[in-house]
Amino acid sequence: MNLSKKGEYALRALIELGIAVEVKRDLVQISELAAKEHMPVKFLEQIMQQMKAEGLVKSQRGKFGGYSLAKPASEITIGSVVRLIDGPLAPIGCVSQTAYEKCSCPDEAHCGLRMLMLDVRNAISGILDRYTLADVVGVTLRKLRRDGLPLPYAENARQRAPAAPKIKATRAKSTSKARLSEVEGMLANLLPDYTI
Repeated sequence: MNLSKKGEYALRALIELGIAVEVKRDLVQISELAAKEHMPVKFLEQIMQQMKAEGLVKSQRGKFGGYSLAKPASEITIGSVVRLIDGPLAPIGCVSQTAYEKCSCPDEAHCGLRMLMLDVRNAISGILDRYTLADVVGVTLRKLRRDGLPLPYAENARQRAPAAPKIKATRAKSTSKARLSEVEGMLANLLPDYTI
């Protein structure tokens, strides 16, 4: 499984729409969404149309139109979005549950590679199907509040969370382009005491 740019943009757009719901913003214009997330507008429009056809988002036309989630964020799993945009989660076709393809192996039942890739597929789908859009939005908002950053879409992003200590806010700015440490994933943010 390789998350394509299209899949990444779809997930980022849904997260932004989920944040908009949480700060009581009804609609987000596609141009605003594309500018905020540094995405090409035309490409994002195609992605949004695909998600609209599948019932994930809805749109309203007109000068003050835009997009919003078509159903609660808690009903949208990350795995379902990835499958919609990028297809099966399986690294090879012979372990896919939704798009099985016979491989060239002469003995599929005893193929060590297939057994390994089945574990990979199960691990990927286990994580992506466990988390909903609401989980990701919740973690994102908690981190923004923790770092004292403005909440997107909240009264033109003027609404701020309670001020965080200056050290944390400075650190957050300086590491914004740095790699995430292993403890900054979803599990660590949802379950602070969790360690691998």
